Amino acid sequence: MPSAAPRLALPPVFASPADIPGSPLHEVLKQPLLLGLFLPVQSGGWSPSTLPRGTDWQFDYNARLTLQAEALGFDLVFGLAQWLPKGGHGGQIRYREESLDPFVTTAALGALTSRILLISTIQILYGPWHPLHLAKFGATLDHITDGRWGLNMVTGNLRTQALMFGREQIAHDERYAMAEEFTDFLTALWGEDENLSRAGRYWQTHDAYVSPRPRYGRPILVNATGSPAGMRYAARHSDLVFVTSPAGAEIEAALQALPAHIAALRQAGAAEGRALRTLINPMVICRPTEKEAREYHDAIVAAQDRQAVDAFQASSTARDSQAHRGHQRDQRAVGGNVQVVGSPEQVVDAFLRLKAAGCDGVQLTFYDFAPDLAYFGEAVLPLLKQAGLRIG
Repeated sequence: MPSAAPRLALPPVFASPADIPGSPLHEVLKQPLLLGLFLPVQSGGWSPSTLPRGTDWQFDYNARLTLQAEALGFDLVFGLAQWLPKGGHGGQIRYREESLDPFVTTAALGALTSRILLISTIQILYGPWHPLHLAKFGATLDHITDGRWGLNMVTGNLRTQALMFGREQIAHDERYAMAEEFTDFLTALWGEDENLSRAGRYWQTHDAYVSPRPRYGRPILVNATGSPAGMRYAARHSDLVFVTSPAGAEIEAALQALPAHIAALRQAGAAEGRALRTLINPMVICRPTEKEAREYHDAIVAAQDRQAVDAFQASSTARDSQAHRGHQRDQRAVGGNVQVVGSPEQVVDAFLRLKAAGCDGVQLTFYDFAPDLAYFGEAVLPLLKQAGLRIG
């Protein structure tokens, strides 16, 4: 395995936008618990089930969800990036065959929104990306959104996706070495006041310059990780780190495993002199009573598209990612990194316990997004404020 690429010598640049008063990220981090929405930009959303619902992958639906979340005071939105063949993960619903590109989607949302953070998920090692492309595009979106845009960096963890781009899968740790160099180039291009010429192991540039300048030093940087290499990358670069439960989606098991997992991430950040904030993705199934919520959950599971669930599980198992290894097949029918099922009071209690386990925020998914999000705003959000998890 190739050794890690040497880090570029960077100009004495900018702190994280989290540390700059007045930046959108600095402002949302005043919240005791960040609230995010994981947009369903893919058909079938997050649950390969045939239970009737209105969840829709199309842009107009996701735009309405984003505006709905912004009106409720949510802090950020983003969606996943994926490349699948015809039929997606298969089954009756052809799970995730249709999907919007999340970079283009969040760019379009920039013109419709005014406060919420917009994070673009981009698989930076696929296709023709050069750091200069993304430095320019990102600075432009930062300008359009007044500092609300960010990059969720993904390196790609599935060989079949790499083959779509005519290349073999890159080894796990080398992908992070490449991501390290890519992000060093981005940071240099966003921070350099003069033309930049630099040669790295994977990318080179000569007399490159990016304008407009990002408004708060640089855009927001995010990554998802569960591996030592990913944690090292996060420690050096990321403002927000998306974590998953090493023990699967069942909430009690997750709560047992998360503290040590997050402590390791925080230790990696501390070694770099940085404070990392973590997000986790709960699937929220909430009804006025626990009985009603359990019935809703059980109906989703009973209506699972078994062929799609099996294919999705097989795809997850084939990845060299370490983030979802504890997740069981039947948990895939519902979705979410952890599953929070119960009354509004029980949902708030679960969030309090996730906070105590080290999670700084929750990136929510729902089965039937629009009505479930509306009920969350009506029944859960006031209780979150009463519990001290949200202010304002």
